[in-house]
Amino acid sequence: MSTEAADTASLLASARAALERYMEVHVDDDGALTFSHADVPCAVQAIRLADGLTVLSLTCVVAWDLPDDPALAAAAAERAGQGLFGTLGVVHTETGVDLTLRYAFPAEGMDPSPLGTLLMLVVSTASQLRTDFLEQSPEASEQG
Repeated sequence: MSTEAADTASLLASARAALERYMEVHVDDDGALTFSHADVPCAVQAIRLADGLTVLSLTCVVAWDLPDDPALAAAAAERAGQGLFGTLGVVHTETGVDLTLRYAFPAEGMDPSPLGTLLMLVVSTASQLRTDFLEQSPEASEQG
C-alpha cells in the first residue's frame, strides 16, 4: 500500500470511528463512508492534496428534484452567504433542482471527539437546510 493510500485509509478510519458515535456508517467498495442523517444522504472521502495535506471531503445531498424556481435559487444563494459549515450548491437537472452541501478540511491528526463534532456540525447544517427547503417547497415534501 502506498503512503498516500495508507494516509487516506487511516483518515477514513478516524472519520468512521468519529461518526459511529452518532449513527450507523457504511464503508463502500472504494473506501468512502456513507450514512444518512435525518433523511440526508452523506458521503465522506479522504484525498491527499500534497505531502502532509490530506483532507476529508463531506458531501450531503440536502434535497433533490425540487421545482426549478428562481425563488429557490435565491433562497439557496442567501443561505450560502450566511457562513454555513460548507458550501451550498444548486444543481439544475432534467427533473428539477438538487441541493448539496459540501465541506472539505484538513483532518490529519484530529482526535475522534473534535473530528466527530466538526463532521456533525456540517451534517446537522445539511439536515436543517433540508427541513427549511422542504418547508419552502411543499411539492417536494414527498421526499421525506
